[in-house]
Amino acid sequence: MARKTIHAAGGIVVRNGARPLIAVVQRAKDELWVLPRGKLKVHESPVGGARREVVVETGHLVRVREFLGAITYRARGRPKIVQFWHMHAKVNPSRDLMKDITAVEWLPLRAAIRRLSYPLEKLFLQNVARNILRRRQRSHRKVRNRSRPAAKMRHKSRPPHAAPRSRARKLAGRSTVHGRRSTILQRVFRQLSR
Repeated sequence: MARKTIHAAGGIVVRNGARPLIAVVQRAKDELWVLPRGKLKVHESPVGGARREVVVETGHLVRVREFLGAITYRARGRPKIVQFWHMHAKVNPSRDLMKDITAVEWLPLRAAIRRLSYPLEKLFLQNVARNILRRRQRSHRKVRNRSRPAAKMRHKSRPPHAAPRSRARKLAGRSTVHGRRSTILQRVFRQLSR
């Protein structure tokens, strides 16, 4: 007879700063380090359960971003599915930790991966967190670029994102590759590789 599947949810919780930090928690029952997660209550949505578990295990209010994926394994002979969401934590804790958690540590990605006790969670965090941090860096670059004041333009007809005229002239110049005209893309790659 098949045993009923255990459903759980949690989060990859990131605290922003100069260097993003990821939450890992130490369970009191076995002193293992895990990602914040827990079993869903009856009729609880996975995203609601994930938010609840993260808040009580880390002590921080969070904003849920996007679904990251799930891991599955056997727990006490039963299949268990844990769904994870990307979450952003407020800087300061808003409540005390639950009694089942002895410690919370906010660590850089590599240290968080090393601290986790289960190889499956290490692998999952390694795969999804790099994408989260890359997206974060791209969005910060966009925000930084938008916040800079626009440079004064010498020629009103030229858009601010256009290449400087000397570089544009070099790129527009005729060149040949094996007796043929090279495409603009080939010229750009050649210029970038110098």
